[in-house]
Amino acid sequence: MRVTVNGVLTDTDSKTIGELGHRLYPDRGIAVADGRQVPADTILEEGMTIYFGEGKDMRAAMLKRDDPDVESQISGACVGIAGLGGLGSNIAAMLARTGVGRLVIADFDCVDLSNLNRQNYFVEDLGLAKTDATEKILKRMSPFTEIEKHTVRLTPENIPGIFGMCDVVCEAFDAADQKAMIVSTMMERLPDIPLVSGSGMAGAGDANSITTKTVLGHVVLCGDGKEDGNIPPHLMAPRVNVCAGHMANAVIRILTDKKD
Repeated sequence: MRVTVNGVLTDTDSKTIGELGHRLYPDRGIAVADGRQVPADTILEEGMTIYFGEGKDMRAAMLKRDDPDVESQISGACVGIAGLGGLGSNIAAMLARTGVGRLVIADFDCVDLSNLNRQNYFVEDLGLAKTDATEKILKRMSPFTEIEKHTVRLTPENIPGIFGMCDVVCEAFDAADQKAMIVSTMMERLPDIPLVSGSGMAGAGDANSITTKTVLGHVVLCGDGKEDGNIPPHLMAPRVNVCAGHMANAVIRILTDKKD
């Protein structure tokens, strides 16, 4: 039988993943086959791609480069993401990779060709609901992150029910009127939940002009301070991702109670 083991094409007569691992990597306790962690008694099949990793716990191994004090505080946290476009889809990926335990994601839209220049989707995701595509992608990179998804248009009426149990919420809409709507709703209906909002990341200007600052009580604003309008012009991956990074980092700082 021929399988790929840690990047090397390997011929083996082993019957199980555990037997193969014991022969090749006896000091490694984590086995991942075709993209998912598997037990030692999993039967080997022709053409499998297998990875043997160090340690016993896959989640701990994935996050070993994280600050342990930060990880311990965010693993039980719940973060809401309103909108899964250029900001939201990338924020979700960053928070999942960082180890946030639960994400509540909401968007009514589907993945379109025009999204691929800056949003965290792939050609095979075209036509999928953004909530479904995001869940699929997040599970590929961080199978331990819990995902609660809402394929709905967010309104003042449903926002409290969707995000009411979150520790922090990210506003990641494109349109200025929708941004204003969620800020107003959060301040009126969920005033004790911190809100991280993004505004001003269009074009190819200086990335260092994008900053993070607290503007209204629990509201943190990330961006260059310039209003993008209801139809933001020339949204491109570099500055959109810079702003998304600011927002994801602001979430982590809120969850760990870090002060400037």
